[in-house]
Amino acid sequence: MKRFVIPTRIYSGADSLQKLRDYHDKDVWVVCDSFLAQGGAIERLKEQLNADRVSLFSDVLPEPPIATIVAGIGQMQQVKPQVVIGFGGGSAIDAAKAMVYFGRQLGMDIETFIAIPTTSGTGSEVTSASVISDPELGIKYPLFDDAIYPDIALLEPQLVMSVPPSVTANTGMDVLTHAVEAYVSTGASDFSDALAEKAAQLVFHHLDDACHKGDCLVSREKMHNASTMAGMAFSQAGLGVTHSIAHQFGGQLHIAHGLANALLLTEVVRFNSQDPRAAKKYAQLARICGLAAWQSDDRAGLQQLLNNISRLKRDIGIPASLGALSIAKETIRQGMPKMIRVALKDATLTTNPRPVTDHDIEAIINAVT
Repeated sequence: MKRFVIPTRIYSGADSLQKLRDYHDKDVWVVCDSFLAQGGAIERLKEQLNADRVSLFSDVLPEPPIATIVAGIGQMQQVKPQVVIGFGGGSAIDAAKAMVYFGRQLGMDIETFIAIPTTSGTGSEVTSASVISDPELGIKYPLFDDAIYPDIALLEPQLVMSVPPSVTANTGMDVLTHAVEAYVSTGASDFSDALAEKAAQLVFHHLDDACHKGDCLVSREKMHNASTMAGMAFSQAGLGVTHSIAHQFGGQLHIAHGLANALLLTEVVRFNSQDPRAAKKYAQLARICGLAAWQSDDRAGLQQLLNNISRLKRDIGIPASLGALSIAKETIRQGMPKMIRVALKDATLTTNPRPVTDHDIEAIINAVT
């Protein structure tokens, strides 16, 4: 039996922020990073709200550590907000999700939780997951619970117009990885497949322009929508070994999550294509995205998917390997046992289409070193 639940209400397109006017008479607490707190973007939120009733928590860091979550919950208990807004990239929204989740468990009466993404990548605004980290142990912890879903997601494309090309590239490849992994996941269904297919189509058609023509509102909006659709797909279907290893690259090698996924994706597609069902679905995805002819066989479709992922990465400036990031092979060798051990325990691995061994993970990492 398959299950498909999307409790988050989504408002997309230009002027989506106007939805915030519904909360003009509420006490609002915004979770973001220091950059957004000091820029004009936060003023756009305040324009729609009662600025006198808006409080900020602006100490969010990349890969939000446990200490940040604890500090946020402490401030939230003092502010006692009626509405919480997670505002920013995946780290800010994940941090807000964890704070609200644990805050509600502690008895806090939070009426509405709103997620407003400022990057097009994680899909965190519509997922039941929150990833937090323990810097001392070098481990990332994915939390999964239906209670983590935001109540509302606002997809305002104007907020991503100024995202730099390198960040656009990394987050865009995160979107593609979510779509591809959800599509071949053992938890996939017709419903998640439809979302994954559309998200992948939009990435292949619009990511290059979003990177090289950052002021193109159409491409920005399409990538923003793709991010959310891919988020819905993987939240329902699950992910796979790309993410289980990428979490280790983030926790131990401090590589941005989208970039880590981009480095790994083609190798994982090759690995998973040894499973007949996965190979067939990869080929079908290539046809649906217009990368392979409809009459092509599965082998040709799979190869076209690999070719076009590699081409896209090259065109948007994704490094070819860990070595290109100046990460020494000795560092990887020393960290390999721990990366393998923790990756095998990562929750995202459970829906990978192929069983994965420690030797498989080592081979995939070595292939991108």
